[in-house]
Amino acid sequence: MKHKVILHIDMNSFYASVEMSYDPKLRGKPIAIAGNVEKRKGIIVTSSYEARAKGVQTAMPVWKALNLCPKLILLPPNFERYKSASKAMFDILRSYTDLVEPVSIDEGYMDVSDYLSKGHPYQLAEEIQRRLQSELDLPSSIGIAPNKFLAKMASDMKKPLGITILRKRDIESKLWPLPIEEMHGIGKRTTEKWKKLQINTIGDLAKANERTIELHFGINGIRLLKKANGHDERPVDPNSIHEFKSVGHSTTLPFDTNNEGKILKEIGKLVQMVQQRLKRKKVCAFGVQLMIRYHDWRTITRSKKIEEPLQEDAAIYSIAMKLFKDHWNGESIRLIGISTYDIVDQKYAYKQLDLFEYESEEKKYRLNETVEQLREKFGEKVFRNLQEITEDESTPSPIRTSFQRDFLEH
Repeated sequence: MKHKVILHIDMNSFYASVEMSYDPKLRGKPIAIAGNVEKRKGIIVTSSYEARAKGVQTAMPVWKALNLCPKLILLPPNFERYKSASKAMFDILRSYTDLVEPVSIDEGYMDVSDYLSKGHPYQLAEEIQRRLQSELDLPSSIGIAPNKFLAKMASDMKKPLGITILRKRDIESKLWPLPIEEMHGIGKRTTEKWKKLQINTIGDLAKANERTIELHFGINGIRLLKKANGHDERPVDPNSIHEFKSVGHSTTLPFDTNNEGKILKEIGKLVQMVQQRLKRKKVCAFGVQLMIRYHDWRTITRSKKIEEPLQEDAAIYSIAMKLFKDHWNGESIRLIGISTYDIVDQKYAYKQLDLFEYESEEKKYRLNETVEQLREKFGEKVFRNLQEITEDESTPSPIRTSFQRDFLEH
């Protein structure tokens, strides 16, 4: 069996590093990207290592960050600049192999197994890191391992500008002692649940009883247990970039209809499905697109870009409904689709919040996290609204297909 060699490339403090590359005068200073640079609004999107040394953290209110670091330089996000830097980064990675899988704007995997015949993969990692620094003026950390999970964990072990090899024989000494909250795939909000089961380190999870883990965390818990033992069979998939560009769903109606109530109900269902996928992928969107296919197969698409990142179903539904009401001509519809685009990792998303909104947004986020965890463990039908329970169950369900193909073809 051929041994795999996977690299995980993680750009260091990406947004802040791009800004320092654009304006070298910022280098070495505490800077932060914020959704709103006013003291009493907005939260920190990301910050430089100089700012982090002063206690500035992602998602921290701006006023608190300024209290911790009075000399903090606040900059608004420039997503076009970041997208351009991201493209240049991935162009460098693809100059070595076609097996490059972007997972967010600033990180990706490379399958460099074929490089073994040419030299040591550490030398390749050094060359890639050097090129990213010299050609783009951007620092990175690189993990080298036999699978994606271990490569991701390795890249986190030395920042900034680190290169780490994590072999399976090193798991017990290097991986298992780490706190459970540092394991990729375990969110901060579930850490206490793991600790209540006396799972405080990755090693504790690796040695845990499989039935106990499945009982409390479902199938995802079993996947994490396997990863803690160094097992991850996922291939590096270059095509996943298409999934990252947009998240959408469409539905072919059981019969052509111009009943506005029924159509809006289907839009609501589609929006909920889109929102669930955004949550699972941990991404937000800066645009919503509506597709309408009429009874005679005429197809239109209409879209709207927004300044704030979207992830909640209420906000997506509001935009989708307005697009529908503004552009539907009243004729019968056979297919309807909702897609979100201009995707960005939720850790880089920002929302302009005032001090009174911030606490309520945090509570709503925690509730949504709980709902999604229950859906993941027990299935999509664990929650059903009153309308779904009381409506006639004999009505045939519409056939749901991937919206992406229609989105790209029309």
